[in-house]
Amino acid sequence: MASIIKANELQDFGGNSIITSDGAGNVTVNAAAMKNTPAFEARVSVDQSISHNTATKVQCGDETFDTDGYYDNVTNYRFTPLVAGKYYFYFGLKGFAGGSDPDGVRFMIIKPYKNGSLVRDYDSVDTDPNELRTGVVTASAVIELNGSTDYLEFYATVYAQNLSSTGVQILENATYFGAHRIGS
Repeated sequence: MASIIKANELQDFGGNSIITSDGAGNVTVNAAAMKNTPAFEARVSVDQSISHNTATKVQCGDETFDTDGYYDNVTNYRFTPLVAGKYYFYFGLKGFAGGSDPDGVRFMIIKPYKNGSLVRDYDSVDTDPNELRTGVVTASAVIELNGSTDYLEFYATVYAQNLSSTGVQILENATYFGAHRIGS
């Protein structure tokens, strides 16, 4: 035997609204612990020149969204959420080594740093001896942050087979950094 419960609001025993519905199937989560926030995503807005084979902070200055204002897209390019929990982070890196062949990207590494220390490396496939002028690598991680002082930054390394006068760059719009809280 099946049962149907109709309600426009679900409350806890203290009378606090947990979930509400507008009657048209649109549900709003009101309990902070159930939301996937804070959350943000930012992209590199202008090609960023970097040194060959050197870990460099990626300057994602163009925010797609930032639910609580915890991502610094101007000065430090870091996420410092003031809500403790486990966060799902994702990264995308598009590197470029200009000039003519064989000035190609040989490999790239995504390096998330927590509080100034490397969490782990996410490496791309080594393309040697058939270097590409551009390459893309993506990564994701679940990292716990304390909600007061912990922060996460996105560093990257691009290794070019041969360097030209154009140098190595992290390309705009295709390089991004984001996160959302997944639980306590």
